[in-house]
Amino acid sequence: MSHPQPAEAVKLIASLFSGEGDLLNEAVRALTERFGRIDFLSSPVAFDYTDYYAKEFGGALIRRFVAFERLIRPEALPDVKLWTNGIEEKLCAEGKRRVNIDPGYLAGAHLILATGKGYTHRPYLRDGIYADLTLVYREGKFHSLPWTYPDYGSDGVMDILKRIRDKYILQLKGKAADDAPPAGEKPAP
Repeated sequence: MSHPQPAEAVKLIASLFSGEGDLLNEAVRALTERFGRIDFLSSPVAFDYTDYYAKEFGGALIRRFVAFERLIRPEALPDVKLWTNGIEEKLCAEGKRRVNIDPGYLAGAHLILATGKGYTHRPYLRDGIYADLTLVYREGKFHSLPWTYPDYGSDGVMDILKRIRDKYILQLKGKAADDAPPAGEKPAP
């Protein structure tokens, strides 16, 4: 018989994209005000894996990943997603989103993203929010799954997430991670 134990704290992350760099910066500031110090902020990169968002956002989208120093409880993910939905709405213009924020968390074994869309691999959490098992971690690296979005399955994104996971593992061990950003990354604000 198993004996239920509380889940380990997890590393809150978010992927943001927009066609406007200033709006990305505004969304990052809002996230920082809500969730605390950022300990990883990726360089801006083109978000060009799909044209799914072109009608709503236009072309030439820029993406950034952020991770937060303070760990969270995994059961807080629906609250995070509902809050980020509010930021997206606040930054809307003429009824269209101008920033997309996809929050999730890294645990030792996987990456979970929050979504409002149910599907076979997305268990319901609460308040209209589902958990999307996006990547699994084994044998020293992340692995995509049959339903993983192509961008999350790319080497570049998995490399970013591996660096964030490495920092998370150090946090769990109680060691201070090196605050110097990796080559090509900007220091967190």
